[in-house]
Amino acid sequence: MTIRKLSVLDRALVEFGRALETAFVPSPPSVQPSPAGDLPDAELDAGARRHAAGLMRINHVGEVCAQALYFGQAAVAREEPLRRQLLDAAAEETDHLAWCGQRLDELGSRASLLNPLWYAGAWVIGAGAGLVGDRISLGFVVETERQVEAHLGQHLETLPQDDARSRAIVARMKEDEARHARNAQAAGAAELPFPIPGLMKFAAGVMKRVAYRV
Repeated sequence: MTIRKLSVLDRALVEFGRALETAFVPSPPSVQPSPAGDLPDAELDAGARRHAAGLMRINHVGEVCAQALYFGQAAVAREEPLRRQLLDAAAEETDHLAWCGQRLDELGSRASLLNPLWYAGAWVIGAGAGLVGDRISLGFVVETERQVEAHLGQHLETLPQDDARSRAIVARMKEDEARHARNAQAAGAAELPFPIPGLMKFAAGVMKRVAYRV
């Protein structure tokens, strides 16, 4: 059987479809069941519920950005094994996106209204990193996942102690992000030069402050 090679237009349509699904479908189908499982949903007061929802909205935006970064990097990857690794990681991030979306719904909240903007910006950054070179692209994955793992750890410290469902999701995501970083490191990631990690941290800080509310 002959497999048709995708044209530039075909690839553009694929990327556009991915963007629409990620930015506008808060809870896509997931492969893995939510780590929240059958854990009870605690009776949170209004303030605690708003805070938990704000943190889970940040995490949802983080997964939107992760999808965009991986898809942008995969779109320009030079080597097929790297492209496949990036797409496999993106598939796992889809589970995270679904879990966060489901939890936001349970908390009576919603995803960020700025998701299309977050996606577009992250895709451009991912493609830009990929165009520099595959080792830099992998280095970008490592640094991104390190920073995400760190902020998920902070969320575990500030989420309401009784909110077992949100905490289970965040804990599982933290484990997965650490594994993504290790995989990228093992694949030959290059250390990102100064001041890129600092700029990434600053941009993530802006995103978190905005996404907590909007």
